[in-house]
Amino acid sequence: MKRTNVVSVVAVICFACSVSALAQSVTKYVRYEHNGVTSHGILEGETIHQLRGNIFESPERTGTTVAMGDVKILIPTEPTKVLAAGLNYRSHLGQASPAEYPGIFDKHATSLIPHEATVAYYEDATNLHFEGEMVLIIGKTAQNVSVADAASYIFAVAPGNDISERVWQSNDLQWFRAKGADTFGPVGPVMVSGVNYNDLLLQTRVNGEVKQSQRTKDLLFDSSFLVSYISRYVTLNPGDMVYTGTPGATSAMQPGDVVEIELEHVGVLRNTIGQKGARPTNED
Repeated sequence: MKRTNVVSVVAVICFACSVSALAQSVTKYVRYEHNGVTSHGILEGETIHQLRGNIFESPERTGTTVAMGDVKILIPTEPTKVLAAGLNYRSHLGQASPAEYPGIFDKHATSLIPHEATVAYYEDATNLHFEGEMVLIIGKTAQNVSVADAASYIFAVAPGNDISERVWQSNDLQWFRAKGADTFGPVGPVMVSGVNYNDLLLQTRVNGEVKQSQRTKDLLFDSSFLVSYISRYVTLNPGDMVYTGTPGATSAMQPGDVVEIELEHVGVLRNTIGQKGARPTNED
């Protein structure tokens, strides 16, 4: 065999091995309820493999499986805190200049809702916007960690939507309701480890129309910087979430709109905007 052919064959084999290794290292986790029992599992195709033990340490498969369509999908974790970064894409800044450090704010854990749950359109709300984002899931306690070490504290990523009521955001002293009201934090349906979350395509669609589309490599403050910066002042615990910021322009949503946040190699988060004044229970 000619040398050039040998080199070509070796290159193809190496590429195939690299792709195979990458595929094997990517894991999709779901948190779900089935027959009254809440569990974490690994999603393979449309089948969930139930896990036992701490999801952030060394969980084991129980051998029990269930179809994705037969369970109630829950938010990926039960965080002690949910934080978010504002103005973290240049495309979302408008005429403003980038800040010297991230603009971090709290979203209440009670704002979180899972895939397919309904977002409340409060009676006194008038200007409800989507904000498609990548959400970091913390895997171990982070306190004053360096930027260089921060990546090891990120367990997985998930699609998220930082729902924002713009009038409240402008008028209130704090954003406790503008971004932290119940149902204003859709996240899920899966959290995925093993992907290059520093370069994923993030898209937002409303009723099928693309409204936002940008890669996470364009974050002004990347994931490691955010985790390091936050951990200087606030301890992050396993399961805590960090919304990393939204790109481009946002716009108002109306009752009945279906909003999808897609994160490349991770999944699609879908939620519907409820009727004005109706408070959804999101309980089956």
